[in-house]
Amino acid sequence: MAGDTPQDDSAPLAASATAPSPGPVAHAAKKAGFWGLTIGAIGVVFGDIGTSPLYALREAIDHARDGVGGDLAVIGVVSLAFWALMIVVTFKYVFFLMRADNKGEGGTLALMALAQNAVGRRSAWIFILGVCGAALFYGDGIITPAISVLSAVEGVKDAPGIGGALDSFIVPICAGILIALFLVQSKGTAGLAKFFGPITAVWFLCLGGLGVYHIFDDISVLRALSPHYGVLLLINDGFLGFIILGSVFLAVTGAEALYADMGHFGKAPIRMGWLTFVLPCLTLNYLGQGALILSDPSTAANPFWEMVPEVAYWPMLGLATAATVIASQAVITGAFSVTQQAVQLGLLPRIDIKFTSETQAGQIFVPAVNTLLLIGVLVLLVVFQSSSNLTAAYGVAVTGTMLVNTMMAYFVITKKWKWPLWAALATLIPFGFIDIVFLTSNLLKIPDGAWMPLVLGAGLVLIMWTWTRGSQILTTKAKKDSLPLTDLIEMLRARPPHRAPGTAVFLTSDPDVAPVALMHNLKHNKVLHEKNIILTVRTTDRPRVPDSDRILMEVINDDFKKITLHYGFMESPVIPRALGLCRKQGLKFDIMSTSFFLGRRSVVPSAARGMPLWQDKLYIFLMRNAANPTDFFHIPPGRVVELGTQVAV
Repeated sequence: MAGDTPQDDSAPLAASATAPSPGPVAHAAKKAGFWGLTIGAIGVVFGDIGTSPLYALREAIDHARDGVGGDLAVIGVVSLAFWALMIVVTFKYVFFLMRADNKGEGGTLALMALAQNAVGRRSAWIFILGVCGAALFYGDGIITPAISVLSAVEGVKDAPGIGGALDSFIVPICAGILIALFLVQSKGTAGLAKFFGPITAVWFLCLGGLGVYHIFDDISVLRALSPHYGVLLLINDGFLGFIILGSVFLAVTGAEALYADMGHFGKAPIRMGWLTFVLPCLTLNYLGQGALILSDPSTAANPFWEMVPEVAYWPMLGLATAATVIASQAVITGAFSVTQQAVQLGLLPRIDIKFTSETQAGQIFVPAVNTLLLIGVLVLLVVFQSSSNLTAAYGVAVTGTMLVNTMMAYFVITKKWKWPLWAALATLIPFGFIDIVFLTSNLLKIPDGAWMPLVLGAGLVLIMWTWTRGSQILTTKAKKDSLPLTDLIEMLRARPPHRAPGTAVFLTSDPDVAPVALMHNLKHNKVLHEKNIILTVRTTDRPRVPDSDRILMEVINDDFKKITLHYGFMESPVIPRALGLCRKQGLKFDIMSTSFFLGRRSVVPSAARGMPLWQDKLYIFLMRNAANPTDFFHIPPGRVVELGTQVAV
């Protein structure tokens, strides 16, 4: 929300005709577009889950062999991996959660906005869930690039003709690849993205092909398609089976991407790509790994790379590295999108967001987030050193996000879809139970590294809560200390000030009170412009707002107009362009004769009111490091006048 203060600019608000039948050419074009989206979804949406075969079965079987061992350990783990894919990804996300879209958009924050809308008010419970889900997503965003690229490059350990000569260079090689990946983010990824789909499609075909090639090593592995063996393994292994689930969950990491990227590709292409291509390829690969281990137990140490024939090893290593880079790219882009949504929803201070494409709104670059992610990824590489060590930290962030989505879905299906309570509970309790089981099994890994995403998430929750609470306190204080706009207009009518030519635009978070900048302009400059616009920017609970619904204009008198600009939580406000649309409503607007007045509050901590003193200082630090409102709202710098005041929180 635009406002007198930089900290609350992002606070949220709460004829038909018969069309001609499409001809064969239009039908063919539509079909080609659908398959293009499907290939694109395979490249972006499934990149993360597509790299899981590199390490998931290896880690799970390593735990399972400490229990009952034998064939049951292998078949049971493969069965658990397959049914995790079916229940968590297919049933929960593809068939159920993808129905809970917010104007076509998905993801934790989109679901939070949808749930708030379904309830019809700001719910503190939904807000907390959304904040926790967003915070955990950043944990996933740091771990995924590190573990994915590491798991691929570690393939050089078994590469023919090397003999371990490059083992000591694995971490530096990974660091170099990831540094290069983060450095190219500022250039935009639109040019590279068109290659993501075909490369990842080839990767999945190779996964499926390797699986088919090795299934015949021991065809009895097909027993794993029955859930009986997975349940039997859990029963026989007792508490160890609970630990095994934490590693089995690695097979479904990336499922959240199906939901989060729904707005980019649509439901149908994602569902088609998953059901007809990705799921079969993953299933075949896990079955092939299981069959290989059954025939030769010594391959359990690194079953994926043991599957690869020597003649194809180096090409497969290069393809695996490319696939993991693509998976990392998808998570990095997701972190940028979540940051943009969080800023627009008022969960974070304004952050510099750059557009890297003139045609695609989703192509953005967030320098601060990019830098922090790079630092976090490099720290993980140095601290954990191997993908096996990183797997302990991986599951918590993903399972936590999945549980948050399940809980928020309750409000959507009961309030928006109007399902009866029994139907909602019958659907969500099984999903919630599975989420909790996976989450608690991953929490057992806290001493081994699972603490990392929890600490990171807690820190981000604290930042989001501090920013939201501090903004609310300042907004409340501003209302108490401000003069109603109607009262000011009456005073100006009684005692007219000197009039200056041109138009003045005053940005404010509350259009019913006189903006601080307007009061200071009258007090110190003793002038009032010929035309005055009280401008407010609102963030809606929709992802995007069409231009036809962008502007709400109210004429107060000849001197003052109120204009409210509405933006979706996935949009960045561009005020000059929006004001240009006002011409259609009769507003004569010339940017070169217009001055934009911004009120800036200098905040000082106060131990006697509001938040604790340490939290006041954190809020002030965040506010001082927020992006300049001129840049955030894309206002011409030469047309901006800032007037400030001091306030205590």
